[in-house]
Formats: sequence, C-alpha cells, structure tokens
Amino acid sequence: MFKNVLVGVDGRQGGHDAIALARRLAAPDATITLAHIYGSEWLLPRGVQLVASLAAEESQGLLLTERARAGIDAHLVSGSQSSPGRGLHEISDRHHADLLIVGSSRHALLGRALVGDDTRAALNGAPCAVAIAPRGYAQIGDELRTIGVGYDGSAQAQAALSAARELAHRHGARIEALWVVSLQEVRDDCPIPAYWQQATDTLIEHRRQELGCLVGIDGDATYGGPREELSRLGDRVDLLIIGSRNYGPMQRLFHGTTSTYLVRHLACPLLQLPRVAGAVADRASRQPESTAVPAA
Repeated sequence: MFKNVLVGVDGRQGGHDAIALARRLAAPDATITLAHIYGSEWLLPRGVQLVASLAAEESQGLLLTERARAGIDAHLVSGSQSSPGRGLHEISDRHHADLLIVGSSRHALLGRALVGDDTRAALNGAPCAVAIAPRGYAQIGDELRTIGVGYDGSAQAQAALSAARELAHRHGARIEALWVVSLQEVRDDCPIPAYWQQATDTLIEHRRQELGCLVGIDGDATYGGPREELSRLGDRVDLLIIGSRNYGPMQRLFHGTTSTYLVRHLACPLLQLPRVAGAVADRASRQPESTAVPAA
C-alpha cells in the first residue's frame, strides 16, 4: 500500500521504533527514506557557518549509523530547520512521501505513545499519512494479526477501512471496526432527553447493521466518548487506523481532540490518514465490499 515511506530518526529509541513500524507498513517494493532534522542554519550568528557544516556532517553520520543498525536498504536525507515537524513536512513534500512514520517521546511509558511538541507538529498539516510507533515498539512490536479501524460511515472512515483491507491482505490479519455512538449523535437524532436511552439503543443497533454489511469485517458499535472507546480498541489490536478530522485543506492531515488523545494513550501504533478529496471519497463510498444497509 505505502510505497514511498519517510521515517524520522534522531539516534534515539523513537527512531528505532519508527523503523520497526516501517517494516510492517511499507509495501514489499517500497522506497524507504530515513530523515534527520538537525537544526536551523539561519538561527546561527554570522561567521559560524562552520558549525552548520559540522552539524550537517554529524547528521549524515547519524543516518549512516541508523541505516546500518537497522540493516535496511534506505535512502538518507537530512535537513536544517527550526522545527523537526516542519522539516519533516518539507522533506515529505519534496520526496512525495505517502507515509511519514515517527516515534514517541522518550519520556513515554514503555508500550505507550507520547507525542512531544515537535512530533505533534509533524502530525498537524502533514501532506501524507502519518504513523506513530509507541515507545519500545522495536523490542515489543508484534506482527499485525488484528487491525482496528475507527469507523463512522464517512468517506474518511471508508478510506481507513480500505487501508486496513490492504494491510490485512498482506499480513493475513483480521479487521475489527468500531463505530462509537456519541451523545451528540444521540442528541441530533432525538432532541428530547427523556427518550435518549431508547434513541441510543436504536442508533447502536442501526450502526451494527451497517457494520454487518461490510464483508470480512468484525464490526461492533458502542455508546461512549470516541477517544476513550477507540483507545480501548487499541488495547486489543496491533494497529489502529483512523481518518483525519473533517476540516482543513484537502489531502492534508489535521488531528483533532480524538487523535490528540489517542497519540497520548494508545498501546498500539496509530495510523492516521489525510483527508480524501471528493473524487476519492466518492470512489470509497462505492466500494463493492459494502452493500445497502437494511431498512430499520
């Protein structure tokens, strides 16, 4: 699926975890590029360009070490930028990457993802899909046996399901989709509080019927907060895939409160896809795997 993968490394555990995740998400014939952002030359005082030159040499040395340590065939690229996130965006754009992979903060608990400000910047507005490896994934990461999908029937969710299908086919994995019925959805469907319990039960049943029409998917619906319920799903799957939030420039990734929460609490890797343009969304909604939803 992902044929042009960019992996952010910095010589620390997070970079090692990101490389391990790249092995699982990149297509067999994918081009993998290791990228390191080492700072900003324009912030240096005039007359110390030698320092910048040494920083660039050190960056290349780090990349060579990381490639040798991983034992992979990868291109190497380093960049000078004040923000690692911005630097990774620029490299992603320049190399037309379809997936950017980063690791968690070194302060995260083992087996949990924690994204610092720099890595969070890599997520927001990224020109491609972004995957985050939890800390220690290089040592504890399992094969992809179960792939979770946050699903709500939207074009973004259809794209996430399509990505899950491709990865599941390659790894022989099963797919578990979860539709979270939120309080706002209940309110929209039934504005009278006295009937909310009945409306909630009805909506959950309808969502389960819709999920049941997706061939080859183990689907379920539940009531609750999307971020908390998806985090619980992440406890029992090997990868969680979600779509991007529903605003911002087309084909750019914008994370909202749900994805921000997930990258701080997930026990598994998170793969977030950018928004799909209208034509792609139309194709996704007409996927042959799903059939008409039975009438209630």
